[in-house]
Amino acid sequence: MASGVTVNDEVIKVFNGMKVRKSSSSDEVKKRKKAVLFCLSEDKKQIIVEEDKQILVGDIGETVEDPYACFVKLLPLNDCRYGLYDATYETSESKKEDLVFIFWAPEGAPLKSKMIYASSKDAIKKKFTGIKHEWQVNGLDDIQDRTTLADKLGGNVVVSLEGKPV
Repeated sequence: MASGVTVNDEVIKVFNGMKVRKSSSSDEVKKRKKAVLFCLSEDKKQIIVEEDKQILVGDIGETVEDPYACFVKLLPLNDCRYGLYDATYETSESKKEDLVFIFWAPEGAPLKSKMIYASSKDAIKKKFTGIKHEWQVNGLDDIQDRTTLADKLGGNVVVSLEGKPV
């Protein structure tokens, strides 16, 4: 069921900026988003970039020690969100980076919020072309342990996520 919710152009701009890995200067790389959250606008008609809910590549090692743990802390415990997380992981053969689309719908979120986010998910997913990994998360227990994300990315072939063994 479609909700009639539209996707704000800024959301698409953020996605394209995270997806494209063109060779950039180190300053440009530092400004690239590692993770970002999207929410519904106050009138519930648009999916927008949530202000101040992002991690920049340049923050890692500066103000952010563990980008994955930091991303988990950005998620609200009592409302839904969509998220994009640029996962860096290693298999026994190679180092990889993949964008993961996350639909956060915690148990504590209001039913109305869960319904509108669930029915609007296709609108945002259609704009995010080329996403290989989608993950619906229903609580902190599902997301706090990085091995769950490692399983989504490649199961038991993933040996580390964000430089930490899994």
